[in-house]
Amino acid sequence: MKRPAPIASSNTTSTKPKAAKLKLRRTPVADPNDTTSVTQSNALPYFTVYPAQLPDHIDRLRAMTKAGVRGAPGVDPAQVLLVATLLRARVRGEVLDLSAQGGLLASLPNVTLRAVEGSAPALSALHAAGIPAVAAVPGQPQERAPTVCLMLAGDRGNSYIQAQIAWAHASTQVGGTLYLAGDKDKGFDRYVRQASQLFGTGETIGRDDGMRVARLIRRPGPTPAQPAPEQYQHGDLSVVGLPGVFSAAKPDKATRMLLEVLDALVLDGLKVAGQTVLDLGCGAGIIGAWAAQRGAVTTLLDSDLQSVHSAQTTLAANNLTGEVLHSDVDSALSSQTYNLILSNPPFHVGRGVVLDVAAEFLRAIERRLSPDGEAYIVANDFLPYEKQLSWANVREVVRESGFKVLHIRRS
Repeated sequence: MKRPAPIASSNTTSTKPKAAKLKLRRTPVADPNDTTSVTQSNALPYFTVYPAQLPDHIDRLRAMTKAGVRGAPGVDPAQVLLVATLLRARVRGEVLDLSAQGGLLASLPNVTLRAVEGSAPALSALHAAGIPAVAAVPGQPQERAPTVCLMLAGDRGNSYIQAQIAWAHASTQVGGTLYLAGDKDKGFDRYVRQASQLFGTGETIGRDDGMRVARLIRRPGPTPAQPAPEQYQHGDLSVVGLPGVFSAAKPDKATRMLLEVLDALVLDGLKVAGQTVLDLGCGAGIIGAWAAQRGAVTTLLDSDLQSVHSAQTTLAANNLTGEVLHSDVDSALSSQTYNLILSNPPFHVGRGVVLDVAAEFLRAIERRLSPDGEAYIVANDFLPYEKQLSWANVREVVRESGFKVLHIRRS
């Protein structure tokens, strides 16, 4: 790796980075007169909660949403089919929704909703709707209910679906009903067959384009164990990826590039030891663990509760300390600022490519960067993040294989 220009520092860390073929380079600062935003789906401020746009056939119902919630500014189409199916079946009484999103099921007539969510943005929407909600993920016990609803997150992989189904089984009373909703193109039919073997009976009762809803009746029997987490080594770091966590089994190419750049920068004087470091959107915690391993006072944030648990497990597996918070972008923080911010901002929400969250990550960097601090982010090279950073001096450190690493300092 051709190293970047040295950065003055008293750090003398001599850890040798993994060999790489990245070409580090300088590029002009982003044009401060170009105010084009990467925000795409909604003109409202990121943290604004508002009524979800519902299709005509269920517009008498109500749900809240915000940027970062699946389906915003509407609701997930699988949830639309689910609620229409429940209306036709005249479901009433206690309903445990293990993927409550913005609380659409709470507006069903004669239904008492018990809402469970692992998404921080969705929990904000539920709170704004006045719906009590439990923050939980697959495997965390819930009191059993006679009727349980679950949206299968097919985009999060087979292991996560297995975890969801086992969780739903444990949460459904014997003789009770589970309603599963999901996308046919994401393996729904196969997952219903798997669930039917566990529950005893099951059939698909709702179809709308590619969306499906199945109904299953729980027979007596033990609940299977949750799938084991993935674990891999990155250098001398052990990374633990729980089911459904981004890059649970191996580091993605963008994160690996960022860590290779950071290793080279440390050799050239980037100070990490003793610094306050924010890992924004931590996933399984590999970036935050890298910083903690080098003596940083590290805070890790993620909006996905499963990722928070995964990052905590990664730190523990390496005997490292750090604060890991469940947070909608940086909302869990008070007034803290940081010497160094590291991030691989997400630009997907569920199945869709939505840049609202990534745009808010960039605003969070502006809010959280100390006056003399610096940030390094990695992104797909086609994403115009530089246009959102008019407040900063931005330098492209490397561009390779479809990705780029940007260095950010206050102007």
